[in-house]
Order: sequence, then structure tokens, then C-alpha cells
Amino acid sequence: MPVIALLADLCDFITLICKFSTMRFRFFLLSFSVLFAYAQAGQAQVEPQPKKADRPVKKTTVKKQESSTVITADSVEAKQGKVLEATGAAELRKDDQLIQADHLLFLQESNELFADGGVRLEAKSGAITGPSLKLNLDNNTGEMDKPSFAFTDSKVRGDAEIVHIEGKQKFTFERASYTSCPAGNDDWLLKMGELELDRNAQIGTAYNARIEFMGVPFLYTPWMNFPLNDQRRSGLLGPVFGSTNKGGSEITVPFYWNIAPNYDATLSPRYIKNRGTLFDNEFRYMGNSYTGKIDYGELQNDKLASIDRSHSSLYHAQNFGNGVSGLINLNQASDDAYFRDLSNIPSIAVQKNLVREGALFYTGGWWTASARAQGYQTLQDPEAPVELPYRRLPQIMVGAQGIAGGAIAALSAEYVEFVHPTLVNGSRVVVYPSVAYPLVRDPAYYLTPKLGVHGTQYTLGENNTGVQSTYDRSVPIFSVDSGMTVERDFMLSDQEYVQTLEPRLFYVKIPYVDQDMLPVFDTASTDFSFMQMFTENRFIGNDRIGDADQITAAFTSRLLDADNGNERLRVAIGERFSKQTPGVTLGSPTATTNQSDVLLGVGGRLSNTISLDSLEQYNPTESRTERFTGTLRYRPEAGKVFNLGYRYNFNADPDPTKTLKQFDLSTQWLLAGGWHMVAQAKYSLQDHRTVEALAGLEYYQDCWALRLVMQQFVTSTLESSRTFFIQLELNEMMRVGTNDPLGALRLSIPGYTKLNERPDANTPQTWP
Repeated sequence: MPVIALLADLCDFITLICKFSTMRFRFFLLSFSVLFAYAQAGQAQVEPQPKKADRPVKKTTVKKQESSTVITADSVEAKQGKVLEATGAAELRKDDQLIQADHLLFLQESNELFADGGVRLEAKSGAITGPSLKLNLDNNTGEMDKPSFAFTDSKVRGDAEIVHIEGKQKFTFERASYTSCPAGNDDWLLKMGELELDRNAQIGTAYNARIEFMGVPFLYTPWMNFPLNDQRRSGLLGPVFGSTNKGGSEITVPFYWNIAPNYDATLSPRYIKNRGTLFDNEFRYMGNSYTGKIDYGELQNDKLASIDRSHSSLYHAQNFGNGVSGLINLNQASDDAYFRDLSNIPSIAVQKNLVREGALFYTGGWWTASARAQGYQTLQDPEAPVELPYRRLPQIMVGAQGIAGGAIAALSAEYVEFVHPTLVNGSRVVVYPSVAYPLVRDPAYYLTPKLGVHGTQYTLGENNTGVQSTYDRSVPIFSVDSGMTVERDFMLSDQEYVQTLEPRLFYVKIPYVDQDMLPVFDTASTDFSFMQMFTENRFIGNDRIGDADQITAAFTSRLLDADNGNERLRVAIGERFSKQTPGVTLGSPTATTNQSDVLLGVGGRLSNTISLDSLEQYNPTESRTERFTGTLRYRPEAGKVFNLGYRYNFNADPDPTKTLKQFDLSTQWLLAGGWHMVAQAKYSLQDHRTVEALAGLEYYQDCWALRLVMQQFVTSTLESSRTFFIQLELNEMMRVGTNDPLGALRLSIPGYTKLNERPDANTPQTWP
């Protein structure tokens, strides 16, 4: 119980911190979400100028102590030894700087330069062009009228009325504009009263700025600053406009804050017309030995629910050194319907249990240990309540493995205290020592017998209705795992292939032990699969050890490219045979015959554009298919994908709606003129209804993208969510976040491609 209180106190503490943080951020978001608008300076690649026809060129070199100044032109004339005038294709080179113009006037004593006629000031970072230039070459200060600028390290270009040059890497532009669109295309522009670019510090600052899209201004900020390189940058992510069937119209304007190289935050105010404003805050951090994330969302006075609503989560993982590590994972929601009402992601909207746990781990080479305290907040659907899961307070596990005389000795031990408000409480101790001895160790062959004893002791406490409070169970387990891999080379249609044949036999002997009096804390029956076929216990968890005298046989054959080893085709078949009908059950009989179902799997990359993955579970006794899943994918190129899937799960219940029959179709496909179609549908044949659907259009231009997405999914027994979202993305200006239409497309359409995507500097790959 003290551990429960500690977890509750930790949740309350995190909630308090996040509330305080959100109160401070709220004013910031309301007052400055537009203020800190768009955080990317841009540059467009400058095309090199063609060479002019060969002709006599005059060259003059002026030497200074620090460097040399070289002037070339069709005509170079010295006046009184103090002034050099260059005319016709004139060029001045100094250090890494190049100045080109029709006419140059260089004052040697003051080291000043005057240029006019097609002036181009070029350095490693980019170029500025204009009709005239005044520049002091000693300190690189001057100005240029009506400049156009572009920088080689990104894709943005711009124009201004005048630029004040304050050094080789520092410029101030007056009445400026820039865009990531190619020359001749001004679909979107950022216009500013003043723009300061400091290439040394890689920082840009803009004043009185506004965004124009298709000539229409739609956002304004009096001040902003931003980095000038492609590192993570603070700034506005793509705003999302949308509507839901309950909340009505809404808009989300996320702001990414790059606090430090190892800290960042995303602040996402979301205005929902019928509910109010939801403030979502995410803070991420990482160090040499730790990483973590804090999320907090709050909606005060939900106008539909008439309550204050919030959620919070904390995830922290740390390596303490010397083999010791740990984690904390705490999650909380203010009410059962929080995610059903406010999340637009199906997997989040339908979640039932929010985990709350803390754990420590130790790895000592030949042995490992862990200690965990784990509980849950269960989010109930009034129309379909679920049973509360047991809390583990605590769970302690120890594992060990060593090799002696060719034998592999292993130990698995566990102590758990199970706590539940209404079901039987108790503790469980498990000790499972085993010894395996590989008889054959050739890379292509193996034969490994294994012998172990699974010992369990229960001590039952509160809510125990049985006559006993302690139970002991001891079950010997014997198994033999064997297999081989052979291969052959052959030619097919002038292509070299390698075919493998991989038979495997697995035998298990476990005597029957009556376990009906034992509680069921954390155990369930497993789905029949290739992985489960080769395990000793047919149950997940330690509350039931299934009796067995059975052998499993499986054959797998693969077709591989001889050049690169890519799997072109995979066929696998397996079946389990028992000498007797299993007697240990979990509520209802798990088998009625000595012969198991047959598993057949077929998959692989059938061609460069087509892939297949399928699995069938066939019942030979009843001559019927128990389960089938299949997915076919056609992907001829990036931005074009078509997925077709089918799921079937037989249920013996007379009600035909209990048998699952579901189609899943999804696609991203080019239509015409830059428009792409995106669609996904899960249709239930037994219920004659659409379980989940998504449809939309995407439009990609050279410098922007538009997404229009509609989505519908079931959130509870009687409710479903319908949403419609619009998102505008400006390349090199507005990046997109994760909780938006783009996130829904990636989850709903396997193989989906964001066609204007570059590696996103805003999202470190090592964040949790």
C-alpha cells in the first residue's frame, strides 16, 4: 500500500508541476503564438553565370599587408596612382569574396569600392545582386540598393529595398521578403520591415513580418528570430484547421521551442469551438545517461462536459552505470472519456489502461535482476465495462545463465504481490531452473534437449473465498528442439537464386497437474502462431502450466536473391500432434482433439513493386479455416502505394456477427497536376458497416503542400469520432508536427510517403 500511495503522490506532483508550467505557458501562447511565428530563413541555389566570350582581359593586383586585392576587366585604368577604374566584365577578388559588375571604381588609399551595373557580391555562403554597391574592403561595410539575395546552404531567396553590409557575414535588409519557392514563383512570401542576418552566429532577426500565401496575408508578427542553418530551430509548426462531430470547428497552432541542444518543447494550443481551448505541452530532454519526456494537456471548463479536463504523463529512463538502469512511466487522465472525446488518433482514443510504473534493472553478465511497482488507471466505457487489471506491488525477477561442461544452466525466478480491490489478493513465487545440452552445434544443424522443474507457491490474502490460503505446484518440463538448414543454387529466368529448406521438430513432455484451485492473476491463452508452436507452455503467464506430450513439426522454405540475400518468397507450414487431449484449461477447454490446427504462411517480395504477407490457421478436424490474415501491397514508386488486406476469425457462437470478417484497403496515389489521393477503409462484412475510414487529398508544389483529410473511427460501443482537417505546409518555413493529418496518414496507410520530406531537424532521432 505505501507503494500505491507513492505512485499517487508522484502523479499528483507531476500534475502540479505541469499545471504551473501550463499556467505560465498559457499567457505566452495567447500573447505570442503569432509573435514567434515562422522560424526559418531560406536560401535558393544561385545558378553560376555563363562565361563570356574570350577576349583580352586586363589585370591589376593591389597588395595590402593582410591580403591581396585582384581586379580584372576588359579595361583597367589607373588615375593619379590612387584610383583604379575597371570597365567591362569587371571582377574584384579578395580572400573568399568575389565582386562582379559592369563598372568598378576602387580608391586605393581608403580601400573603398564603388560598383554599378549588374553588381554581384558573392561568398561561400551565397550571393547578393543589385544595381549598385558601395563597400569598404577594410571592414567590409557598405550598402547596396534593391538587392536580391540567395544563400547556398539552404533553399530560400529574397529581395529588399536596400541592404546595409556590416561585415562579411552580417547584413541588414530594409523592406525585405523571402521565400523557398523557385525563381519566378512567389506562391508564399515572408515580408518584413527589416531583416537582420548574422551568418557568424547563424541567427536571423525580422521585424514587422507577415506571411502571404497566393498574395493574401494571413499571419503577422512584430518580431521574430531564427537560425540560418538546417539545425533544429524554434518556430511555428504547420497550423491545423479542422472540425469534429462533437467539438465543432477547431484550430491548432503548435510552436516548437528549441531550448538547448538536449532540451526542447512543443506547445500546442488547440481551440475547439464547442469545448474551449486545450493547451497541450510536451517537454523532451536527454543527457549522456538519461532521456525522458513530460506531456501535459489541460482544458478548463469544457463547455460540453461541464468539467475541467486534463492529462499528464512522465517517462524517464536512466542508466546509472555498473549495470544498473531504471525507468519511471506515469500516466493520468482526469476522466474516462478524455481520450475518446479529445484525441484524433484511433489507437489513443480507444486505450483502456494507462500504466503507472517504476522499475530498476541490473545486468551483471551471467545474471540479471529487476524490481518493479506497476499499477493502472482504467478508462471505462459505460456500455462495455472491463475488469480492472491486477496491480503488481511489487514484482521482483531474477534470471541467470551459465555454461559448464557444454551444458547451459539457466534460472528464472519471480516474486509478485498482486493487489485488486474486489478479486482475490495474494503473492506468487516462481522458481524455474533448467539445463539444456546442445548435442549438435553445427551452423546448419542443431539438436538441444532441455530439462527443468517449474515450481510455484501461492499465498492468498484478501477476498479469498477458498478453503486454503497457500498452494504449491511443482511441474517437470522436458523438451527437445531440433532443426537444420540446407540450401541450393539455381537459375530462374536468367536470375540466380538460393533456395533454403529449414525443417524443425520440437518435442515437449509436461505431466498433467490439477490447477483449477489456483487463482488467475496475469495469465491468458495465446493465439496459435509459429512462435507459440515452439514454446513449452501454451499459456502466457505463470498461473497455468499446460500439460503436454506433443511434437511440433514445421517446414520453411525461402527463395533469396543470390546477389544481395533479399527474401523473394517465404513458405512455411506447421502442425502440432499430441498423444492425449490436453487437460489443463483456463475457463473453457482449449483443445478437443490430439491434432492441432495447421498453420500456413506465405509471404515475400514477389517483385520490385509487389509484396505479400499471409497466414492461415486451418482446422483439419472440422475442415474449416479458423483464422486468416493477408496483406498485398503494390508500390511502384514513392508516393504511389496500394494496400489490400483481409482478416477472418471464426467464432463458434451461433451469432454470425461474432465471426470477424474485415477488409482493409488503403492507398496513396497520384491523380494529376500535383494532386494525390489518400484513402483508407476498414469494412466489417459481418456488421455491414465501416469500422474506420479516411479520405483526403494532398497537393504538392515546389515550395508548399496542402492536405485535406477526413477520418472516422469507433471510440466506444455507441460512439464514433468524425474529423476533418486542413493543413498548409510551407517548405523551409513551417514544419509539421505529429498530432496532425500527416500523423494519421502515416498510421493509416502503410508505405505512405511525404513527398516534400527532408530529414526533420526539429525531431532528434534519439528522443524517446
